[in-house]
Amino acid sequence: MNQITILGAGAMGSALASAMVRAGWRTHLWGTWLDDHLIDAIEAGRPHPRIDVVIERDVQTFRSAQLTEAMEDSDVVVMAVASVGVPKVIELALDGVAKADALWLTSKGFLEAPDGTIEQLPAGIRRIAAERGVTVPPIVAIGGPVKANECAAGEPTSTIFACTDLDVATRYAREARSARYCIEPSDDEVGVEICAPMKNVYAIMLGIADGLHELRDRPHHNLKAATFAQAVKEMSLLGQALGARPETAFGLAGVGDLEVTGLAGRNKFYGVRIGKGEGSRAALQTMADLEQTVEGEPAVGLAVKLVDQRGDGLADRLPLLAAARRIVQDDPDDYEDILIQAVLPAKP
Repeated sequence: MNQITILGAGAMGSALASAMVRAGWRTHLWGTWLDDHLIDAIEAGRPHPRIDVVIERDVQTFRSAQLTEAMEDSDVVVMAVASVGVPKVIELALDGVAKADALWLTSKGFLEAPDGTIEQLPAGIRRIAAERGVTVPPIVAIGGPVKANECAAGEPTSTIFACTDLDVATRYAREARSARYCIEPSDDEVGVEICAPMKNVYAIMLGIADGLHELRDRPHHNLKAATFAQAVKEMSLLGQALGARPETAFGLAGVGDLEVTGLAGRNKFYGVRIGKGEGSRAALQTMADLEQTVEGEPAVGLAVKLVDQRGDGLADRLPLLAAARRIVQDDPDDYEDILIQAVLPAKP
């Protein structure tokens, strides 16, 4: 039986733990110093506070001080904390990660290196490890349309496992699969890792269109559809600029994940609050009060820096990203006009 240790007992980490138990894995779930109340609920057999689903009882839980114990003899380690916590957790877990056969990654975002360079998470993890003289095993980027509550409940779910070594991705896609958790392997790590944070950025913009619907009491479906189309185009363009395949953005990692996040994700609901006139800063505080992490908010600024570092006129081809930066960071009153100008075609 394979053993897996998942680092982070939040929504996605806990949902993946249940999925791995159903796939026949011996599953350890380690909670950070922020996760005690989540571990309390899991151990008591109560619904997970963030997804309202009871986690499989065969999941073995560990507290933050039990990291070494949690990782002992693990074949696979999973990084499942919010992107802002990745550097600290990977440093703490490096010894155990180095002993594993693979490091899986459900965290979504970018990292900023000490010299200011914006990195995708796998590159950042490899850099941190190398600085400490450690080589990490193959990294498997997990993306695609996975709502944590549905995955935890055993509802039909399709996801994507991407590794630069396709054989590694294929192996784990087979071994982690169950009847309701189906996995597509890919070797486009870059493409999946671009779509993972960018769909959160663009889901905010989809949420704004939904918020305008509620604010004006009339549909904004046309605006939302135009926003969706522009978002997919920009994910593909950005991915290609970094070496990804253009089609990755049109599959599970891009279109699929943007669809589900734009329907019911935390980033979408943050956007809805903005669209209803709450303002980006006030809406972010409301989400924090509800214990809802908005991964797309910090990703906006980092993505803009990444694009600026690329140069080559790429920024001019990503007007929706520019609009997201203005709305999220500047908190303007004319957010509706900014969104419209970004997605409706200019006069020929």
